[in-house]
Amino acid sequence: MIADFIRSGDLDSALRVFESMKVRTTVTWNSILAGYSKKPGKVVEAREMFDKIPERDTVSYNTLLACYLHNFDIESARTFFDQIPNKDTASWNTMISGFSQNRMMDEARKFFSIMPEKNSVSWNAMVSGYVATGDLDSALELFWAAPFKTVIAWTAIITGYMKFGKVELAEKMFKEMHVKNLVTWNAMISGYVENNKAEDGLKLFRTMWELGIRPNPSSFCSVLLGCSNLSALKLGKQVHQLTSKSVLSSDTTVVTSLISMYCKCGDLQDAWKLFVEMPHRDQVTWNAMISGFAQHGAGEKALTLFNDMRNAGIKPDWITFVGVLSACNHAGLVDIGVQYFNTMQRDYGIEAKVDHYTCMVDLLGRAGKLVEAVSLIKEMPFKPHNAIFGTLLGACRIHKNLDFAEFAAKNLLELDPSSSACYVQLANVYAAMNRWDCVAKIRRSMKDNKVIKTPGYSWIEVGSVVHEFRSGDKLHRDLKVIHEKLNELEKKIKLMGYIPELEYALHDVEEEQKEKLLLWHSEKLAIAFGLIKMPWGAPIRVFKNLRVCGDCHRAIKYISAIEGREIIVRDTTRFHHFNGGSCSCGDYW
Repeated sequence: MIADFIRSGDLDSALRVFESMKVRTTVTWNSILAGYSKKPGKVVEAREMFDKIPERDTVSYNTLLACYLHNFDIESARTFFDQIPNKDTASWNTMISGFSQNRMMDEARKFFSIMPEKNSVSWNAMVSGYVATGDLDSALELFWAAPFKTVIAWTAIITGYMKFGKVELAEKMFKEMHVKNLVTWNAMISGYVENNKAEDGLKLFRTMWELGIRPNPSSFCSVLLGCSNLSALKLGKQVHQLTSKSVLSSDTTVVTSLISMYCKCGDLQDAWKLFVEMPHRDQVTWNAMISGFAQHGAGEKALTLFNDMRNAGIKPDWITFVGVLSACNHAGLVDIGVQYFNTMQRDYGIEAKVDHYTCMVDLLGRAGKLVEAVSLIKEMPFKPHNAIFGTLLGACRIHKNLDFAEFAAKNLLELDPSSSACYVQLANVYAAMNRWDCVAKIRRSMKDNKVIKTPGYSWIEVGSVVHEFRSGDKLHRDLKVIHEKLNELEKKIKLMGYIPELEYALHDVEEEQKEKLLLWHSEKLAIAFGLIKMPWGAPIRVFKNLRVCGDCHRAIKYISAIEGREIIVRDTTRFHHFNGGSCSCGDYW
């Protein structure tokens, strides 16, 4: 009974049973000691319990040793290890595992080299430790030297290969494995997703399911992240159906991943429905929903939810405040954002990270407070990240401030000379001011430095098939009807007052040609295709790899009114919900 309580984490109930026992064996004492060992911060209580054990055995010593290591008390663990009268292989393995988990691989290697007898646990701990610390060469050296290679060691190497982007080697090792466990499958699936091969991850997940291997929360989290990265809402819903039929239907981690997937795929309504129906929400759940509201421009809802989180007794962390500041940013709540930034450390003890400063520079920059944004950058307690200057440059593009744009570009190129976004953003500023000579210089500089511009493309999911469009696309099989639809729309929206914003066509060509270039922007092509193919009443969801341009933003508002359709566009900055001629961002993005 004590062991059952300990396994379920109910130490108090285990202690009540223990105290009521008239006869206690060493095994009983060790069970209670193990309960203390598993609870963080219970080192003193564990030591007191250990000292009371009438007849200690090696298991007693190893259990307390593990307790020291779990609580990062390395020195006490060393001292105690030396006091163990009869060290067994488990004693040595406990020390090696403890060093590995604390990223002290030099110390782990010393113990490993002098231990009297090694078993598979010893080799696994070393290989896994080296992989975790990023020393793949040492991990491989020991893996191939190991006299016995268990599934744990094989899986660790697969994880290492994926960690370093060596996907083909991971695939080769996976195929060579005679015995695979669920952790192995998860390592491959998550590795694919992390290496921008989400489609391969989803295929492997499907294979795993067909083989009768049932996923755990980690499996679902990886595959849902893959759906998010692909913006594959229909696939995400299919995964949701699988979770609903499993024992994990109410698992907090799985439901949180579903909420995140729905938010990132543009379905805020289903995300909120899941959140409301959850029986238990942890900090990560609240963060996911707050960030979801923020990305969709629902700033007021995000801040209300933040207050609800605090009232529910959930302590916010630094990720919470990234969501809160992002919400203020997208809603243009400058003063409130500044207030949260200033009170974050004072009231919650959270030090501002690069992400928080990036949000603040964006918040101030979008609002036209470029002087304050630059001052904040100069006051940062650490060296600004390239994202900081990229954000400032984007704000300069909006407000056509050439001086600060050149300042931001100079600093960004010093940090990242190959940043195509930097050249393009600066060219945008020059183009907006009709400085075509400077635009030409930027293009020559890109060519001289062999900088390749990231091509703009958009994609839309229609009937479980993702259709991708590039600006000026010439490959899609339905291009003829798409152009016909766009020409029809262009005539209608011009009658409603639409005037093409030619500054967004970064070419020094005749106006008629500029209009055609703007009409064939990737997001417009994807929207036209969606209007043709999607059933009436279904939202048109389009995703773009770059920031949506101002001309497209204006045109889509008109299109949503003419077509009577909801059009949702996600770019690198946020979600835009177009409906009835207006956008959820209020033209502030």
